[in-house]
Amino acid sequence: ALVGTSAAAIMLLKWLGQRQIQQKMEEARKMRDLALEQMEKAVCKFKKENPGAQTVHILSLPMVELVEKLKEGSLSLESVLYSYMDKALEVTQEVNCVIDFIHGCEDQLQKLKKQKEKGLLCCIPVSIKDHINCKGHISSAGMVKFLGQAKEEDSVVVQVLKSQGAIPFVKTNIPQTMINYDCSNLIFGQTLNPLNHKKSPGGSSGGEGALIAGGGSILGIGSDIAGSIRLPSSFCGLCGLKPTGNRIRYIPPSVCSFIHLTGMLGPMARDVDSLALCMKALLCEEMFRLDPVVPPIPFNEEVYSSSKPLRIGYYEGDGYFQPSPSMRRAVQQTRKLLQEAGHTLVPFAPPKIDYVVDELFTRGLFSDGTAHLVDCFTGDIVDPNLKSQFNTYRLPVLVKRILAIILKPIVNTVCHLVCLSLQAYCTEFIAKWRKLGLDVILCPVLGPAFNHGYAGKLFAATSYTNLYNVLNFPAGVVPVSTVTRADEEELKHYRGHYRDPWDKSALTHTTTLTFLSLLQAVEGAVGLPVAVQCVALPWQEELCLRFMKEVETLTH
Repeated sequence: ALVGTSAAAIMLLKWLGQRQIQQKMEEARKMRDLALEQMEKAVCKFKKENPGAQTVHILSLPMVELVEKLKEGSLSLESVLYSYMDKALEVTQEVNCVIDFIHGCEDQLQKLKKQKEKGLLCCIPVSIKDHINCKGHISSAGMVKFLGQAKEEDSVVVQVLKSQGAIPFVKTNIPQTMINYDCSNLIFGQTLNPLNHKKSPGGSSGGEGALIAGGGSILGIGSDIAGSIRLPSSFCGLCGLKPTGNRIRYIPPSVCSFIHLTGMLGPMARDVDSLALCMKALLCEEMFRLDPVVPPIPFNEEVYSSSKPLRIGYYEGDGYFQPSPSMRRAVQQTRKLLQEAGHTLVPFAPPKIDYVVDELFTRGLFSDGTAHLVDCFTGDIVDPNLKSQFNTYRLPVLVKRILAIILKPIVNTVCHLVCLSLQAYCTEFIAKWRKLGLDVILCPVLGPAFNHGYAGKLFAATSYTNLYNVLNFPAGVVPVSTVTRADEEELKHYRGHYRDPWDKSALTHTTTLTFLSLLQAVEGAVGLPVAVQCVALPWQEELCLRFMKEVETLTH
């Protein structure tokens, strides 16, 4: 009877805990819905007072041209903001990408109207990834534990954007914990890819990718620790830049525990010129004043505008995770166009790629053995799209605590060794780069967009992007083609490299599951965008962008 009573009590407590979590999530969704209603009312009021607003024309303009028209006064500041607010509402109704309306944007607009100098981003509406702090709004990281904690001030990047005249107007959805490249959490739900609703928009900056690709934002700010800017850009057909760490500093939410990998913030947009203008605006005196850790290096327009022929290293596969047929073809076609344009292309192979991904990246990301990440789920429910990953991270709590006590000196030593190993690998990689006399590298980026539910099963596929987080090199993504029927046919013959941890031997059941997972993940993608990745050495964002611009010009 005592055992039965205890079991019943435990079940009741568990039920009450689950109910409390559900109530918090329901409250967050109500707050989101109220914010969107407020946004809709503001748009309706503007439309009623301005029946002749040029919404279609405004939404069609590239960002650089839009800024010029705003500065010369041929478009009103209100018409631009409310046109994008209206479109963002339409897009989020379709794909569920907006989680909050930054209501202060209307007051900011009125203040900007009174200013003579309106900044380099003159009244451009900007969308902001969930976890980037905005005053008066939550940064949930898709976790219940962070709900109800409105931030007291804007993050540095938001302050600098405002100082340059940009108007942050919405916050966008992310996957739970952000350690996933899908875009789903139990609070705000699954975000869909606007190009194909059966596909993921990528992650973790997936809400940004979906909103911009759907036309509801012209510029977004994401973050990247393993490809979280570049993967959504690839999946959604956008341009995105991961800068060198600390060029635009990123302070990760407390759910993250990585100490040897540098996260960074970066822009996402429809074209490379928009990324360049955003970087030029952010790398200003106000940024250097607000965050002294950021090196005071202004944007070098001369490098970005150069037409000097480049010496370009390239590879079609990294030797760790076999690229899909469209990934390989994208690099091949881009390489050919670059050669025809007068650039020199040199074969390149990343050294020790197995070691980088299995040891340097994984240990750098989970330097505490995922203990902190797992602890963050206390009082929360794991999203189904994260479960396959989460189950590999989990050990019984008692075991973790015992191991933490026993292994603390060893962990400290391992952390130190990982740090030294990272430095040694970076030195080796740069030496190979220098020996070949390279300016930049052209390589694949994961794609095309995955079907829902597969990102958590194929974390190894991020090897193409996480390499440059390990190295801390600037890397950008440019769409260059679309998936063809020939790509889809060739995909049927995909068999994998058998070299990643999920894919060790052609004879194992695991192998079959791995290559079948990729086949199932990317199938049905005819017509969807395919991108390439452009890489430069640290602190050379301008050269990276210049290379991206060259690729964009040649492939469009």
